[in-house]
Amino acid sequence: MAVIEMVGFDADDTLWRSEDYFHAAQQEYERIVGRTVDLGDRGVRDRLYAVEKGNIAVFGYGVKGMALSMVEAAVEITDGRIPARDLHRIVQIAKDMLRHPVELLPGVRDAVEAIAAEHPVVLITKGDLFHQEAKVRDSGLSSLFRRIEIVSEKDQATYLRLFEEFGIPADRFAMVGNSLRSDIVPVLRLGGWGLHVPYHLTWAHEAEAEDVAGHPRLRQVDTAAALPQALREVVASAAPAALAG
Repeated sequence: MAVIEMVGFDADDTLWRSEDYFHAAQQEYERIVGRTVDLGDRGVRDRLYAVEKGNIAVFGYGVKGMALSMVEAAVEITDGRIPARDLHRIVQIAKDMLRHPVELLPGVRDAVEAIAAEHPVVLITKGDLFHQEAKVRDSGLSSLFRRIEIVSEKDQATYLRLFEEFGIPADRFAMVGNSLRSDIVPVLRLGGWGLHVPYHLTWAHEAEAEDVAGHPRLRQVDTAAALPQALREVVASAAPAALAG
């Protein structure tokens, strides 16, 4: 039996594109707000992130929470002077994002299929339940996963709960994802394994992560196509540790 008993996959920016759309929406938002006040793109961006960060505990993650934070920040930044038509356009940006088709990243389907042929795989993602369910459905990958978990946060407490539900110890679990903060660091802290696939864009909140470079249970790959071999190397590394334990 393989020492790694289960492999988890993140969804956004690991399996399909996501941050690209958030980034484009933020750029358009900066242009809209910039018509009323002159803070510069960075000034508007920093004010928006401060509001978003403060609202995570209220709205959670996802497009809807972002849209509400955008409206709140726009009113605050402009001292209420932003025109109603611009607030309406901000809401429309969010609607456009919610309707955007799912675009799988290169090599993802083959990688997930290859890993699913050797290990049980689960999907662990956070965000708005309705939107995430729709993206999972439209991705065409849902049948490959033993379980699909849409959670409000991806921290140590969440992973610990999932390990208990899955009936596996942390050291027999490997997590694949683009975010060190959400996908990798919590799993490493619990004794699991991490396969990091960096994405070319990262939200500021996800970039606030512990530096785990050089961690013995961490592997980093550049593309999804490299994941199956990287996981085999993890299995090879994990086996001696399991025997020693």
